[in-house]
Amino acid sequence: MSGVSFEGVTKRFGDVVAVDDLTLEVLDHEFLVLLGPSGCGKSTALRMVAGLEDPTAGIIRIGDRVVNDLEPRNRDVAMVFQSYALYPHMTVRRNIEFPLRTRKVPPEERERAVQDAAGVLGLKSLLDRKPGQLSGGQRQRVALARAIVRRPSVFLMDEPLSNLDAKLRVQTRAELIELQRRLGVTVIYVTHDQVEAMTMGHRIAIMNEGVLQQVGPPQAVYERPANLFVARFIGNPPMNTVVGVVTERDGRLHLAIPGGEQPLPESLWPALRARDVRSVVLGVRPEHLRIDPEGPVAATVAVVESLGHERHVLCRLEDGQLVILRIPADVPPPGEGSMVRLSADAAQLHLFDGESTERIAAVAGEVVEARR
Repeated sequence: MSGVSFEGVTKRFGDVVAVDDLTLEVLDHEFLVLLGPSGCGKSTALRMVAGLEDPTAGIIRIGDRVVNDLEPRNRDVAMVFQSYALYPHMTVRRNIEFPLRTRKVPPEERERAVQDAAGVLGLKSLLDRKPGQLSGGQRQRVALARAIVRRPSVFLMDEPLSNLDAKLRVQTRAELIELQRRLGVTVIYVTHDQVEAMTMGHRIAIMNEGVLQQVGPPQAVYERPANLFVARFIGNPPMNTVVGVVTERDGRLHLAIPGGEQPLPESLWPALRARDVRSVVLGVRPEHLRIDPEGPVAATVAVVESLGHERHVLCRLEDGQLVILRIPADVPPPGEGSMVRLSADAAQLHLFDGESTERIAAVAGEVVEARR
């Protein structure tokens, strides 16, 4: 077993709580992504697994072993850093085999492991070069090869693609996914890039200010965010969110928002009445918002952005708030400064409690895997 578990793990630096009561299980052979903005505690959590930081409270297990008091070299993990951390005076071969030399592995076995790792990552023709003679993508692959030769039970990756250009990131993402599948290892991958999280992770765990916000498969988190933070953080462009007041007329519930009144689907009525909330936040993804002459909400077109394959139409509501909708590139866009009316598919509306910011479930029995 090579799963990793955090049980009530907290890390404080003086008065600053970097990780707050983190409880999370990473399954054996899983690719789990820790996602969140800078300073949210994700790298600190990773460093505690590696043994580079000691938890203030809680238990960390790798497999069935409690590792809180184990030295990093005894934890059977390998870490890949954003900065590559290669030795500039050593060749690629020497960099890759360095962990094996420190363990006094026999030369023949070292060479076999280096050749295997270099073959997996397409580095065989570069073994005699030094890091300064390599591109950024090649150096990142050397760092990965150095981790692979150790055959650890867990790979820890801290924003390893941040220094690569856009094209190399796409290529290396695919290589990492294939590598994890081929080796069948457990990976904990830290990033602030939601595209990496959505495309690479079996599950993603979203953190903010040291607190775990939601855990789940990428598409499930995108479709059913547990709270406003997750809703606004996941998605590019992000989810549109507008504060409104629930009103009832003739037994039907509506949401009064700047520029109009949005009818609420009947599936939401029981939850709203049970909570007796009035101030809520309406959320709708840009792809689920459309221009409709009969739409219930008025807005003014501020900017039209062309992205080649699609357009983003940025509209201002009566209070000046911006909302974004996507339209296909072959659909004529509205003129900037023109008045439009907007509507959304009722089944795609999200509601969040205005005070707690938690999601109000649209369907009875809906499951949202959140902090626990």
